[in-house]
Amino acid sequence: MQRNRINKGGRIDRSKPLHFRFDGKKLEGYSGDTLASALLANGISVVGRSFKLHRPRGIVGSGAEEPNAIMQIGKGARTLPNLRATQVELYDGLIAETTKGWPSVNFDISAINNVFARVFGAGFYYKTFMRPQAFWHLYEKLIRRSAGFGKAPSAADPDSYEHRNAHCDVLVAGAGPAGLMAALAAGRAGARVIIADEQNEPGGQLLSNDVSLDGKPASDWLHQTVAALEGMDNVTVLARSTVFGYYDHNFLTIAERRSDHLAESSRRGARERLWRVRAKQVVLAQGAFERPLVFCNNDRPGILLASAVSTYVNRYAVCPGERAVVFTNNSSAYQAAVDLQAAGADVVIVDSRREVPVAASKRAEDAGIPVLSGHVVVDAKGGKRVNSVRVGKWTGDSAETVRGTISIDCDLLAMSGGWNPAVHLHSQSGGRNTWSDELHCFLPGEPAQANQSAGSGNGKWLLADCLADGVAAGNDAAARSGFPLAEVSLPSTGKELDLSLQPLWRVPAEQDPDRCAKQFIDYQNDTSVSDVRLAVREGYRNVEHVKRYTALGFGTDQGKLGNINGMAVLAECLGKSIPEVGTTTFRPAYTPVSFGALAGENVGGLFEPVRTTAIHDWHEAQAAPFEVVGQWHRPWYFPKDGEDLHAAVARECLATRRSLGIMDASTLGKIDVRGPDAVEFLERVYTHNIGKMKVGRCAYGVLLGEDGMLMDDGVMARLGDDHFYLTTTTGGAAQVLSWLESWLQTEWPELDVYLTSLTDHFSTIAVVGPDSRRLLQKVGCDIDLDKESFPFMRVKDAELAGMAVQLFRVSFSGELAFEVNINSNHALQMWKTLMDAGSEFDITPYGTETMHVLRAEKGFVIIGQDTDGSVTPVDAGMNWLLSKEKDFLGKRSLSRPDCRRDQRKQLVGLLSVDGKTVLPEGAQLVNDPTLPKPVPMCGHVSSSYQSACLGHPIALALVEGGRSRKDEILHAVLGDGSTIEVQITSPVFYDAKSERQNV
Repeated sequence: MQRNRINKGGRIDRSKPLHFRFDGKKLEGYSGDTLASALLANGISVVGRSFKLHRPRGIVGSGAEEPNAIMQIGKGARTLPNLRATQVELYDGLIAETTKGWPSVNFDISAINNVFARVFGAGFYYKTFMRPQAFWHLYEKLIRRSAGFGKAPSAADPDSYEHRNAHCDVLVAGAGPAGLMAALAAGRAGARVIIADEQNEPGGQLLSNDVSLDGKPASDWLHQTVAALEGMDNVTVLARSTVFGYYDHNFLTIAERRSDHLAESSRRGARERLWRVRAKQVVLAQGAFERPLVFCNNDRPGILLASAVSTYVNRYAVCPGERAVVFTNNSSAYQAAVDLQAAGADVVIVDSRREVPVAASKRAEDAGIPVLSGHVVVDAKGGKRVNSVRVGKWTGDSAETVRGTISIDCDLLAMSGGWNPAVHLHSQSGGRNTWSDELHCFLPGEPAQANQSAGSGNGKWLLADCLADGVAAGNDAAARSGFPLAEVSLPSTGKELDLSLQPLWRVPAEQDPDRCAKQFIDYQNDTSVSDVRLAVREGYRNVEHVKRYTALGFGTDQGKLGNINGMAVLAECLGKSIPEVGTTTFRPAYTPVSFGALAGENVGGLFEPVRTTAIHDWHEAQAAPFEVVGQWHRPWYFPKDGEDLHAAVARECLATRRSLGIMDASTLGKIDVRGPDAVEFLERVYTHNIGKMKVGRCAYGVLLGEDGMLMDDGVMARLGDDHFYLTTTTGGAAQVLSWLESWLQTEWPELDVYLTSLTDHFSTIAVVGPDSRRLLQKVGCDIDLDKESFPFMRVKDAELAGMAVQLFRVSFSGELAFEVNINSNHALQMWKTLMDAGSEFDITPYGTETMHVLRAEKGFVIIGQDTDGSVTPVDAGMNWLLSKEKDFLGKRSLSRPDCRRDQRKQLVGLLSVDGKTVLPEGAQLVNDPTLPKPVPMCGHVSSSYQSACLGHPIALALVEGGRSRKDEILHAVLGDGSTIEVQITSPVFYDAKSERQNV
């Protein structure tokens, strides 16, 4: 039986009863209910327990501001933790469980904490669980279990999620009165509009208020307005869609819940959709949050926001109590009193203002509701539900103590301490907030991006003002997007109450604030007035520090209810004004967002793109295993006749050194650089002298971060006076292009340079070994390939086997080699041609592992393997690359004292003293393993391989002062704790004079 359900009214569908379970108990609601409204209809008072003290908590709000009714929804793989009951739409078969309280929410053993409430003050956890350190893992488990924030599903999520990108002229966040009018104005002006609202239907507070527009019920106006918007081809209306993030360049994210309101058996398609929207203009019409009042025991179940009470009565046909007290410092709560009385409740208004505005007073008088003006509620009594309040007369002095001389029995207390505009998205966008002495709240200040606020989110409390502000914002946004103003008529609203208020940040109690019963500011984190006062006594002055020490505003509601009251209490303690104290920082997400929505389709096989070269199918046909490098699937090695990795790599290395190897190097990053300022640009980002390079020449180059550390490397070719071709590492291609574009666009926009990625457009085939020149000559090359005509580190256009190519005389193996750059559409044909012609030379395809061995034999580094973000070019032995004639990115950092230390880790070669042990990569190196633990480390192994050509293992390492320690013996620590002796040597193990690549 729904004992609190009103027999008529509301926006619920009584013809569609829905059955659900709450903590195992079978209950019933209706279509159109939220879980919260259905719980209230069924007389459920306790929906959770508080964070530290485990006090019983009830529903407070009706939307995103709800701090207490945090539920675990669903079972099994589809369960979701930490959902607000106020935002969960009821569906048949819904299963909800509370997450706090053991063994149950109604009987919680941890409620004993409340007896010792004064012990659990601000900083309790910081002070208590520091020692002994070894016990922290035990502490953590107990604290997490006690906190009770739900559980993530242990099984794989069976649902699908999706992402959608969109562009629009005007994005409207919020579909209340102001948002709807803004969208209507911008839409009629011809702008492309997206309007999104977190509720299941547009309307905002119009869904909850018994008001008239143009003399008709607001529902009629809503129906007409929404129909008009949905009828426009240029307008997209998104319900159940929360704009949760506002990022740079007017990029916003919207989480759309597409099927969570349906019974699980009826769900089809994506569960959620994440919209990624780039908007020319944004109208922020998120509305405002009602402030609670801070008095003793203001957290009792049955104490709700006045606006939430009106929502439950008018929208959901639920009367949360039979004997109600409405406690307020402003006139907006008088509507809740009238709504409650109309629903059959007995109502008393307690107004802190000694002089109640005439209109509000008359409204109460006409309804026959008694008003105690100049009085405050000093305390609420009850256990699992409020049963009475103590009321006292107040003179308006916040420093005085107020004695509760009047006791009023009640089972519901509706409170209103004024309103705070929802400035979260405005703050996320970089905008500042300004304090209004008139409205006693923070208002959105000057925008940092192309946005503006409207309606109650802009401090417009009256409906008429909200509607007009919405039209103005919509027209202005459309005009700024290049559209003409639209004619939008404003509906008449009739006479409204003046919502002026008397500030009441903390209700004076019968005792000192540190000794009276708890006066809660942040319900979700049990932060009270005494906690803020304690933080100040302990030396905290900055609002951000107080936030972290007391956990004020730390919860999933991000302080939507408590922040301003908390700032006011802090200001009082510091003897400052509220604007002097300031607010904390609002960050995305506005409300919690599921990991599924964020991941979208990028799970499983779609977790990241799979990139393959134009020759990939051939590699697969040879049964080559692949390794993933920078999303590219590269052949690792090419096994023959049951060979394992080691045997195959040994064969590939020997074949390449002795005759001819071939490798698919298409994954290297390729960037085309053109423009009149190309030389100047590259001079600034590369370390060597670019201007001295002649057309047709190649050069090895490195990029440094601003800190002077190696970031990437590759070959640069000058194709024309103002035209260069750059290669990067496979894994660094995207980062390098982004890095170059960042400097070009943000720091040096005056440079006339154009960057184009050619990584996919061109494929690269490396032909390597003593017979590589003979192979190219055999297939037919229209240019001379001899040493004098085509020397090392040159590039030429050519025709090879009848196909246009670019030939590079470069080598990453130390052998005579040519890299064939060809249009990717013809790459497979060229590969097959070379393979067929190469059979005479026993041509051997090789993969990445052989490439690693060949380059390590020559002492060539791989950025990211032989470097770790703390390695300079000097550390890697690349001093010869650093120009002394120019400046370049990172050069200044190289002069720092730390970068000039002799004992920095430097690149060296290592040989196992026993001549047979292949060192594990990452093995730590120590000077003396017999020293007590922890043994000081002097370096680590970065690359290690068995060299078939040399007949013994080789390794590269970074060792402190390594270049001055040649022939010294170190000890490599193996995984089992044992050690092996290694000798420091030159990093070049093969062909030290580089004669083989210059033939």
